[in-house]
Amino acid sequence: MASESTAKTDTSITEHLHELVLNSSDVEDFLNELARVSVRGLSDLDDEVLCSITLLRERKAATVASSGPDAQAIGQIEYECSNSPGMAASLEQSAIHIPDVTEDDRWPEYSAAVQGQGVRSVLALPFDLEGDTKAALLLYSRRPNRFDGRVLKFAADFVSQTSLALRLAVRFAHYSETAANLRATLESRTVIDMAVGIIMAQNRCSQLDAFEILKTASSTRNSKLHDVAAAVVNSLGQGPARTHYDG
Repeated sequence: MASESTAKTDTSITEHLHELVLNSSDVEDFLNELARVSVRGLSDLDDEVLCSITLLRERKAATVASSGPDAQAIGQIEYECSNSPGMAASLEQSAIHIPDVTEDDRWPEYSAAVQGQGVRSVLALPFDLEGDTKAALLLYSRRPNRFDGRVLKFAADFVSQTSLALRLAVRFAHYSETAANLRATLESRTVIDMAVGIIMAQNRCSQLDAFEILKTASSTRNSKLHDVAAAVVNSLGQGPARTHYDG
């Protein structure tokens, strides 16, 4: 019966995560809910566990998600310190356990900072992601030795179950950002092409000469080419150019 119950629990978590991936507005929204889910099975009424999740993506600012404001403040310490267990867990792809921060000398700056937030024990677990994307789930407790073998196994199982969902969330975010960048590029190109056409008509010049006029104006005004082109288009009083893009 125990294995059947565990299987049902695993299935419900997986279903919830799939719904979460589909319904989250962005990857940070997904991570915040993931952090809240992670502490529900670990916290007691008189013994709250806090959680933050760090996400590192290529050419993207680091993302810190959390189960709440206190966890957010503690999670920020990961980026204020030169070395931290979360970074180590992400890069080394191994679990980092600090039973008592007052007795750990691996990350003295970090230990002192989280102790100032009332934290006594920390557990950092890496997610299994793709490519250069790295992430870690961090659990904090105000009690020393809070994350014993049973809790460690529970947390490790949770991270294992959620890694696939996080991979999907990151992949969806990448596709969404790529589509947004393409849309912005097409819109910028449309405005520039329209401005070149206007200059050709006004000056009775070639397309190449019109583009050079636009470039010279951009350099003289120390403005972006797109901004100068938009000013030319808007000067006709027809409003900003619009590009239709199904992405």
